[in-house]
Amino acid sequence: MDHVRAKKHLGQHFLKDESVAADIAAALSGAGYENVLEIGPGMGVLTKYLLQQPYTTYVIEIDTESVAYLNENYPKLHGKIIGEDFLKYNINKTFDGKPFAIIGNFPYNISTQIVFRALEFRDQIPEFAGMFQKEVAERICEKKGSKAYGILSVLAQAFYDAEYLFTVPEHVFNPPPKVKSGVLRLRRKADYALPCSEKLFFTVVKTAFQQRRKTLRNSLKTLNLSDSLREDTIFDLRPEQLSVEAFIALTQKIEADGI
Repeated sequence: MDHVRAKKHLGQHFLKDESVAADIAAALSGAGYENVLEIGPGMGVLTKYLLQQPYTTYVIEIDTESVAYLNENYPKLHGKIIGEDFLKYNINKTFDGKPFAIIGNFPYNISTQIVFRALEFRDQIPEFAGMFQKEVAERICEKKGSKAYGILSVLAQAFYDAEYLFTVPEHVFNPPPKVKSGVLRLRRKADYALPCSEKLFFTVVKTAFQQRRKTLRNSLKTLNLSDSLREDTIFDLRPEQLSVEAFIALTQKIEADGI
């Protein structure tokens, strides 16, 4: 097998530029973990650079043709190829509670779901790097006050320091996508435990941005807040006007209100 056919339904666009692959691999520091999980390795253009590092690289790939190709061409991966869907796979079957980093050229059609899934394992993931559609990568790293700032921005930045690293043009892929790509890195904060209910924080952020044009007084109506709390001036703001820290403070106020 000398190549894998890109499959549209899996959102596959195979990176063919070696220097870009090397730069993505270099985004990981290797600090705080001994294992790395690459999501969607395809034909292994990024994998080969990961295998040169001192950590142990695992890959997870749903495409059976890619799995066969990797088995045939990357003997170092034998026993470390997971032929599963990352969004559904119980990752502790492989890592058993140990820390690991995530990296990949993520399929654009599920890239935001990959981030949300990774956040569920934030206690085990000190670092996360990879390539997204450019506007998604920018959204994850965006700060308050922007139209791109939203649920993904707040939830990722509550636990990680987000950094947009570089832009990747369309022509370095086969087949080329119709949009530019962006590479980012998330490094978990030293103290990433929130000083409020994390479950309530997620609920507040998601509920607020579901009606992002409305003030918080209106968008958070479904939380049945007390009249006295709703008089707080923070409820005059729209969600995009709140920093991550302000969302945490808002959650604390709602928590104290008896939710």
